[in-house]
Amino acid sequence: MNRPSTGGERDLRGAIMRGLRMRCPACDGAPLFRRYLKPVPHCPSCGQDWTLHQADDMPAYLVVLILGHLLVPIVVMVNASYDPPLMIEMFLWPAIALVLALLMLQPLKGGVIGFQWARRMHGFARG
Repeated sequence: MNRPSTGGERDLRGAIMRGLRMRCPACDGAPLFRRYLKPVPHCPSCGQDWTLHQADDMPAYLVVLILGHLLVPIVVMVNASYDPPLMIEMFLWPAIALVLALLMLQPLKGGVIGFQWARRMHGFARG
């Protein structure tokens, strides 16, 4: 078990990667979330206070940005290659976008929290 950094530089890449894996960005010793988008108040492993984060809408913006760049080329290629009926497309693409968005939202929120912790943003400046 690692202890959170108390001074100096914090490992930005490591913190983001641990957050993306939905683990404590400070120590990787425990899950970051207790429910879908609700972080634990404190890490049970290292004691880091996660009530200080202010991820707000950033994870949703990242989901929209990434999904747009992934899905639009696929939609264009499928339409050019197969010309599926409009009714199929009306249900297929929104369903795929919804499922992918729900799968991406929690890890991206963890990554944003990890970024904030590593850069000592908001209340994470202490310690």
